Amino acid sequence: MSKGWIAAAATGLSLAVAGSASPAATSSRQDVTIKMSDGVSLAATLFEPAGSPPAGGWPAVILMHGLGGDRSSMNALAGAMGLVGDQYVVLTFDARGHGASGGLIGIDGPRETADVREVFDWLAARQEVARTKIGAFGISYGGAAALNSLVAGVPWATVEVAETWTDLYSALAAGRLPKSGIVGGFLAELPPGKLDPSLIPIRDDAFADKNLGAVRSWAAARSSLSRLHGKRTPAFFMQGRRDFAFGIDQAARGYALLAGPKRLWIGNHGHPPSTFPAADTPKMLVEGKKWFDRFLRGVKNGIDRSKPVTVAAEDSARVERFPALPRTVVLRGTTGGRSTIIRAGTVVRSLGRTRTAVEVFGSPKVRVDGTALAGWSRLVAVLSARTPSGSQVIVADGGTSTRPGRRMYAFGLQSQATFVPKGSRLTLTLGASSTAQSPSNLVYLDLPMPAGARLEVGTATVELPTLARPVTR
Repeated sequence: MSKGWIAAAATGLSLAVAGSASPAATSSRQDVTIKMSDGVSLAATLFEPAGSPPAGGWPAVILMHGLGGDRSSMNALAGAMGLVGDQYVVLTFDARGHGASGGLIGIDGPRETADVREVFDWLAARQEVARTKIGAFGISYGGAAALNSLVAGVPWATVEVAETWTDLYSALAAGRLPKSGIVGGFLAELPPGKLDPSLIPIRDDAFADKNLGAVRSWAAARSSLSRLHGKRTPAFFMQGRRDFAFGIDQAARGYALLAGPKRLWIGNHGHPPSTFPAADTPKMLVEGKKWFDRFLRGVKNGIDRSKPVTVAAEDSARVERFPALPRTVVLRGTTGGRSTIIRAGTVVRSLGRTRTAVEVFGSPKVRVDGTALAGWSRLVAVLSARTPSGSQVIVADGGTSTRPGRRMYAFGLQSQATFVPKGSRLTLTLGASSTAQSPSNLVYLDLPMPAGARLEVGTATVELPTLARPVTR
């Protein structure tokens, strides 16, 4: 998540939902420094209500920013949500290696989890704060920090996370093929010289598609999914419909494991190709404020009793509510023939036209009969739709590493929600990168392979999960 992107987002949100509080009149602000146990200092901003605290202290919220960002975006977001004012103590901080904080970036590793615990303890130790009523809000990198600290035992009263991951390996290396363009884009957002040197070999292995066992272990130390089962802490997941970094599954799988009060909003915000804010974001953040009010202030506003799953219509503020994830039906298509791919070449298979409007929801599954020759090492599939108006929509990408000889390759594409109008032509593009489908599709880059490498492609099958009743009209 880029600093400029989230800064622009926060500005838009201020315009969209501000007005629920008057921060200047009802709160004070001070910049502080919080020293970590290893000597690194984190820069932070503390907002406190101007009046006397209630018995037991004020409830509080700690907000955590995205990779490459800083606390300024969270300051704006806290104001937009109505958290800064006369009801909450609010703390934002620059994560290690970001903004005005010291240290090096470990990509939400154990040291960052320790930082979150120490920031929590610093705030909880303040006399005016109720230690048992501290909540977390994190976006992307900050969302993972919130979840990782939760499963590590930080006693959050509630957590809210947006467009983040619960299993970093499956998010960025699904099908045993790292999303080189996504990974490279994230790393490019980091300040020069701020990446912990121990992560350089992991980065290089991910790009070279080797030593993936080490990459998986590294990612596991930065993932919460395996430890979320049975957690009773109230949690609100806010995930994007079309987020090609962190798909719907990253939130849905975590949501399914929780045993306490929980909520899931699937909206139009997210990493590219989505934006933040989106049409439904103001509604989503209103519910986020209500969630904090319910579980930090004890306000009986009914948010925990309403249907817990919300799905926004594509590029719209309209939403539908469900008691659980909406029901899907699977459409199948098979293409035959035999073709050969070399280097930047592609094989494009038509899956026909849609007879009705469909709303893809979840991860399409692809099976390809392929023969890798002369060192060919990967297979990337891009599912796209050409609408009746002539526009092209990339539905989802996915990939897998290949091995010598003939094999049947089965892998999933991104978990997303994409509306496909009636009469659209669906195509499956197979190649060595997503850029082979379109130069602007940067999910999987065209990394080197031996001269003469090629892939013979036979039958290809696609299973397409679609909403039984589309939300988008």
